[in-house]
This record gives sequence, structure tokens and C-alpha cells, in this order.
Amino acid sequence: MPGLLVDYVVIGDKDKFNQTFGEYYNPAYCGDVKVPLSAIAPMPLDERKVIARRAAMELTTDSRVNLGIGMPEGVASVAAEEGFGHLMTMTVEAGGFGGVPAGGLSFGATINAEAMVDQSYMFDFYDGGNLDLTCLGIAQVDSEGNLNVSKFGPRVVGCGGFINISQNAQKVVFCGTLTAGGLEEKIEDGKLIICKEGKSKKFVPQVEQVTFSGKYARSIGQPVLYITERAVFRLEESGLVLTEIAPGVDLERDVLAQVEAKVRVSPQLKLMDACIFGEGRMNFRPG
Repeated sequence: MPGLLVDYVVIGDKDKFNQTFGEYYNPAYCGDVKVPLSAIAPMPLDERKVIARRAAMELTTDSRVNLGIGMPEGVASVAAEEGFGHLMTMTVEAGGFGGVPAGGLSFGATINAEAMVDQSYMFDFYDGGNLDLTCLGIAQVDSEGNLNVSKFGPRVVGCGGFINISQNAQKVVFCGTLTAGGLEEKIEDGKLIICKEGKSKKFVPQVEQVTFSGKYARSIGQPVLYITERAVFRLEESGLVLTEIAPGVDLERDVLAQVEAKVRVSPQLKLMDACIFGEGRMNFRPG
């Protein structure tokens, strides 16, 4: 901000004026320091990391990427852990270019950002079709591949920048667990084990409100993936196609019985890559 416009600077109380919702001050968010990526703690191996790892496999070198809040946050952490985050440019709608987007209550900030721009300028960038890939969260998916993240009964969450980003990106990857509400899972011996199934199914016959149009995506030839911890779906002309399942899960009981949307099982159905479910690094490199 130009100093000419500043009359006073007031130092706020630490318990009232935080830099983010989760931190009072982190110098890596404003460029005061550069943090070695090795200092960023890897995610624990759970369903969130499984989803983030599978989504990270869709990244390509020199690509321009947007990460949404929630499950997609982990993609940046995985890329940093695997040592290839510098090969593409991560962005968040709040205005951060490059670096490692922060997660949790600090989402919107960026560690080691190359640049910070106004949010409105970032949306000019997105609206101009400059995104190669976006990773966004899953709340509700239907048989047409439509997504709803904006309205659930009387609760109106709103769409935020979801429509701008998902409609204009060259490729869309939606990330989230297959079910929700009390879901308990663990990773053991390279397999996904479902300890307690979630009460709510996210894949339904028809979404309550269309925040992302599967029909429009098909009409423009936009590639769309739906990545969960136990299954991967692709949007095709016929609708949703199940292409991958996690090792350790039962196709009928753990996947198809938990999906109320119409889904076709691919004749080439395969297991998700084993390295996604292993301890340590995957040793994956983007193409």
C-alpha cells in the first residue's frame, strides 16, 4: 500500500487480530522469510492423504493449478513432500501465485509465494482460461456428473468462486471421500480398510442445486475426474464411469452399494496405484 494513503499504523492485540484464522503471524506468508520445503511436515497417511496423492498424479510439469479449500489443500503438501511442487505454479483464489498454499484454518495464505495479487485480479486470470487444472472439493455428485457445493436443504452455503474456476479450467479434478458423517478408515499393509461407513452418500441420483454442470463440461470436451479415497470416476458421454478402486475394498459392498448415482463400471477397471497407500514418499514425478 502506498505510504501516502496511510495516516496511522495500529498494532493489534494478538488475541483479536490474526494474520489468518489459525495463526497470529507467519513470516513465510508475507515474504519475510523463505521456509525450506523440508521443514513442512508431511501429511499423516490417512484417507485425506490418499485422495491428495491420487489427485497429485494428475499434475503436469509447467502447469498452472488452482487448489480449493478442504481435501484439495493436501495436493500442495504432497507435491512439496515429493519434491516436485516447483515444477508447476500453484495458485489460490485469495491471490497467491507459486509457493505452497497453506491448509486448514490458514487456507488462502501461501508459504514462499512468488507473488500476491488482489483476489479480483486472480479471478481475471481464472476467467481468462489460464488454468490448466483445478482441484476442488466434493459435496454432492449426481448421475449427470453435476456437482452441488452451494445449497443443502435450508442451508445456503453459496458458490463463492467455484463456478468461475471449475467452468474455465482446462481440466477439473474433484476430491472428497465417497461417504460422509462418521466415516472411519485406516491404511494398513498397503490397503484401505473401512472401519465404519459414513451415514451420508455423496453420489446421489440428482443434486439439489447445480454448481457445476456435467452436461456443459461434456459439451466443451472438458476432462473431469472425481477422486475419492476408495474409487476414481471419470465423466464420459454416458455419465459417470468407475475406472479405479482402492486395494482392500470390495467393489460391490464398499463402492457400488454406497453410490446412489448411476455409474457404469469400466471394462478396464483397475486398482489405484499401490504407492498411494504406502508409508514414506511415493517417488512419483509428473509428466
